Amino acid sequence: MREEISAGGVVLFGNAILLLRKYNGDWVLPKGKVEEGEKKDEAALREVLEEAGVKGEIIKYLGEIHYTFKENWDESKTVHKTVFWYLMRSKSMNTIPQREEGFIDAKFIHINRVVELARYDDEKEIIKVALEEIERLSLL
Repeated sequence: MREEISAGGVVLFGNAILLLRKYNGDWVLPKGKVEEGEKKDEAALREVLEEAGVKGEIIKYLGEIHYTFKENWDESKTVHKTVFWYLMRSKSMNTIPQREEGFIDAKFIHINRVVELARYDDEKEIIKVALEEIERLSLL
């Protein structure tokens, strides 16, 4: 089994959180692989900027999620992925979705709707953790 390490951000602007819409209609959080020699927090900031065109600043580390998936080109090979998540804030809600990665839209979604719109259960859970921190830290 191959191990893969990624990092991403739950990015807050006002009372909204950034989601990306993939070509298939799924709404997801921005994340991507940590490159060799790169720190996890640096990778999270870079991925948010690359995938959504949003410059974020880290407020706090939220935690990690783990999942396993099959390689697209070889169903017999599995990948164990660990994603490190950071709560971030943006000073702008301007976005530029990275079309080369299959993203057709990037929007800040109101905090009351973001959990229901997010596609994956593990991302829904990390958004809930972020919302608790946002409330705890009085960021709204």
